Amino acid sequence: MSAEPATRTPHKLAVLVRHGVLPMELGLIHQLFGNARSPSGTPLYKLLTCALTPGLIRTDADFPIYAEHGPEAITTADTVIVPASHEEDESLLPGALPPALAATLKSVTGARTRIASICTGAFVLAAAGLLDGRRATTHWLSTDLFARTFPTVTVDPDVLYVDEGEVLTSAGEAAGIDLCLHMIRRDHGAAVAADVARRTVVPPHREGGQAQYIRRPVAEPRTASTGRARGWALTRLGEPLTLAELAARESMSVRTFSRRFREETGLTPMQWLTQRRIDRARALLEETDHTVDRIAADAGFGTAASLRQHFQAGLGVSPGAYRMTFRGTRGA
Repeated sequence: MSAEPATRTPHKLAVLVRHGVLPMELGLIHQLFGNARSPSGTPLYKLLTCALTPGLIRTDADFPIYAEHGPEAITTADTVIVPASHEEDESLLPGALPPALAATLKSVTGARTRIASICTGAFVLAAAGLLDGRRATTHWLSTDLFARTFPTVTVDPDVLYVDEGEVLTSAGEAAGIDLCLHMIRRDHGAAVAADVARRTVVPPHREGGQAQYIRRPVAEPRTASTGRARGWALTRLGEPLTLAELAARESMSVRTFSRRFREETGLTPMQWLTQRRIDRARALLEETDHTVDRIAADAGFGTAASLRQHFQAGLGVSPGAYRMTFRGTRGA
C-alpha cells in the first residue's frame, strides 16, 4: 500500500486478537494509531479490536480483554494487525491454520488490505502463505524456529521490522512501536508520526534496519555513554560532521567511540547520522516550501543530488515525490 494523504474517512484498522494475546502489544497499537490526528484534530484511524468469536479473550497476563467485533470487521478493514499469541504461534505449520482463522485471512488477501504482525504474530502470516517468497522478521528468540518451519520465507533475524509493501512484520513488543510509527509515517507523513511519538511519550522512530538485539542497550554504571555526542550532532545536522568530532565530544578515541556507539544504538555513527538527516529532510519537505537544494544543505547532504540519492536508497522515492505525497504540491 503506497503512502496516501489524510482523507475525510478515517482509515479502518482491525486488530485481530487470539487467546494468549500480549496486552502490551494490543495496547501499543491502540495508543499509537489512536493518537494520530489531522491538523484539525480529527482522528485518522478507526480502531476495532476483533476476534474470530467476539467476547472475552485470554491474555498471557492475569486478566482477559474484551473483543467487541468479529471476523466481519476484519474483512472490511483497510489494515489488519496480528499481535502475538504465546499460546498458539510457535506451534503453527505451513497451511495448517485453524479453519476459521484461515478463512478470515483469506478473505482479506488480494483485496489490497494491508496486513502486519507484531512479534510471533508473523507465524500466523507465514502459515497463511502471506510471507511466501518475501522477507520477514519476528522476535529474535524465535527466528531459528521460524526459518526452519517456513523455508519459503526469507527470515531476517537482525532487524526491527520488514516492510514488504502490503505485508509487514516486526520483531518483539518494543519493535511493534517502531512498526506502528513507520506505518503512520507511511500513511500520513513524518510530522504526524512525530506528533504521535510526542503525545505518547515514546522514543523517536527507529528505522527498520536497526538491530533488534543490542548487546548493551544501556550504558553500564560509570561507563561513558555516547548520548552527549548524539544530542550535539542533532543540533548541527547541516554541518559536515566527522567521526573524529563526534568522538571528541565524549573524549574518546575514534575506535572506542565507534564501538560504544554501535553497542548503544545498533548502528555505526555515520549510519545513525544519515538516518537523522533523512528525518530532518522529511520534516522540511512536509512543513516548508524550501527548495530541494536548500533542504539538502539544511539537512547536511550538501547537494540536491546527494539528497535524492539517499532518499531513493532509503525510501524508494525522490524528494519531490515525497513532498507531493504528503503535501499535495509540486516539489522542486
